[in-house]
Amino acid sequence: MAQLYELKTFESNKGNLTVFEGIIPGVIQRVFYIYEAGHTARAGHRHHRAWNALICLTGSCHVYNHDGTKEEMFRLTSPRQCLVLEPEDWHIMDEFSANAILLVVSNEVYDIEDYIYESYPNSRKISKVIMADSE
Repeated sequence: MAQLYELKTFESNKGNLTVFEGIIPGVIQRVFYIYEAGHTARAGHRHHRAWNALICLTGSCHVYNHDGTKEEMFRLTSPRQCLVLEPEDWHIMDEFSANAILLVVSNEVYDIEDYIYESYPNSRKISKVIMADSE
């Protein structure tokens, strides 16, 4: 199940320092970021093994999540927020602000075999993504 964390942040007159540690299991294997995405939908999958941590470093974005039982919507608006997605969390990121930079930290290297593009049934967001992808 997806969980939203408030990252430990140290503030001073020299600026803020926010720490990402002990959030996902295992060793960090992959880091990437999404930017200049506009209002397009990204992702639309879940994983067999990978845990992902999402941090919107600047700007904001919307994350839809479905863990097979529960649907949730998150709005990432601060670099102090970290949304952790477990492998079973089918997710979509969209509604990126013009200046959004979404950092993704994963405990697995990229492996196409780890991606599951089949969605969970009865998800409100599924039909919107499928319709957008077919246009």
